Amino acid sequence: MNKLTRKQFDVLEVLALSQDALTQRQLEEKTGHSLGTINRVMKEIADMGYAADGRITNEGLNALEPYRAKRAIFIAAGFGSRLVPITFNTPKPLVRVHGKRIIDGLLDACLEAGITEIYIVRGYLAEQFDQLLYKYPMIRFLENPVYNESNNISSSMCARYMLSNAYVFEADLLIANPKIIKKYHYTSDFLGIKKDRTDDWCFEVKDGIITEEKIGGLNCWQMVGISYWNEEDGHKLSNDIKEIYEQPGGRERYWEQVPLVFCKDRYKVEVLECYEEDIVEIDTFRELKAIDKIYNV
Repeated sequence: MNKLTRKQFDVLEVLALSQDALTQRQLEEKTGHSLGTINRVMKEIADMGYAADGRITNEGLNALEPYRAKRAIFIAAGFGSRLVPITFNTPKPLVRVHGKRIIDGLLDACLEAGITEIYIVRGYLAEQFDQLLYKYPMIRFLENPVYNESNNISSSMCARYMLSNAYVFEADLLIANPKIIKKYHYTSDFLGIKKDRTDDWCFEVKDGIITEEKIGGLNCWQMVGISYWNEEDGHKLSNDIKEIYEQPGGRERYWEQVPLVFCKDRYKVEVLECYEEDIVEIDTFRELKAIDKIYNV
């Protein structure tokens, strides 16, 4: 099968997600490409049999298949020390905000994007995650026995053979806009929020590609703990994670430092823009109380 160009992918993705036939003017609006580009690309994909009359064909859907997100990995083994005292009895992803478990929003977004192969790497109070099976019977659990003596790279070790065509989620993110979880990806990417200034983990980006991960910066992209890894990069990660993990001090690493820091010459990871209002990381008990007044006791 021919590899799609980026512009062919962009147009086919929009057509695939639309219930209706789309005009070239609508495609211009939805893709951000010029009308001239849309005109040219529509002719290309029509000649390939991928689109007709403003709609995607079955052949077009088949052409998008290598770019479809097929599985999701949730990193959910840690203690969540900054959310004490709530996490004494409840793993952070299972904490309820306005009556709903934090992780449920992410799981619902995955299902909405057609991702049904879902793995949760668990460790702290592992058996409590069984409650999720009532609502999400498709979940499979991966056990991390060393979560307490290592950083989250140990959780990625448990899932390292599942990382192709896969999302990797920090499991404690409160999602407000499920549309940021996309069905199709042209390449590997990491969600980020454009910032004039941040004291948090962030990326330096050049021409849309992440060039550096660091803590704090100006005119950078604040990291959101959601990433997608294409088939090729997923295979590389399975080896590179193990190699870094087994080095001296390797257990102290964060998993995403493997492709973004220690082996970054082997990966080209794009930044995928999202916005403050799309997602919230609840870091501290104070932040939880500010969001949900029920904890103000």
